[in-house]
Amino acid sequence: MLQLSVPGGHQDILLHSCCAPCSGAVIECLLQNGLRPTVFFSNSNIVPHQEYELRLSELRRYCESLGVPLVVDEYDHEAWLDYVLGRREAEAGEQRRLAEMPERGERCLRCFKFRLLRAAGYAAANGLPVLTTTLASSRWKSLEQVDEAGRFATNVVPPEDRVLWWNQNWRKGGLQPRRGEIICEQGFYNQSYCGCEFSQRHD
Repeated sequence: MLQLSVPGGHQDILLHSCCAPCSGAVIECLLQNGLRPTVFFSNSNIVPHQEYELRLSELRRYCESLGVPLVVDEYDHEAWLDYVLGRREAEAGEQRRLAEMPERGERCLRCFKFRLLRAAGYAAANGLPVLTTTLASSRWKSLEQVDEAGRFATNVVPPEDRVLWWNQNWRKGGLQPRRGEIICEQGFYNQSYCGCEFSQRHD
């Protein structure tokens, strides 16, 4: 079992989750370490909405089987688009540049920031002292971008509601093969693209 070291020695963790396949081994590991995760599903990037609901239902099923609380954030794809494309301040050419970027580009960093800002805000409002994310379990994601977004999001939280960013690499310690085992054991729906319309085009 991977031995975890949580910032501040806390036991209560807010785990931002992108989907059940990325979350299975992470949640299991947290529980094995005696930690108390609350799972936060904040993924306004996902389209179409049927896809969003399917991914949510798989995660809900898994959390319920383990007795782990799941919080579902508001779905607002238009607000997500405003943020990642800068639709309120950027000119059309800049918006087009962002839309046409390959995966792991600036648009993805903005996407992570949008979702982790929502998670950090929830953690601060509900007394959860540590935030981490299953985005750091996917080999398709840039760990540097995930870390930058997490540090950005937790630094926005007012000092009196401090939330610690836990930059854990959830690919290590045998979690990557265990991820595959849990997907098979649970019969998870395993999506073929990250979630947004731009990833559909590039995948």
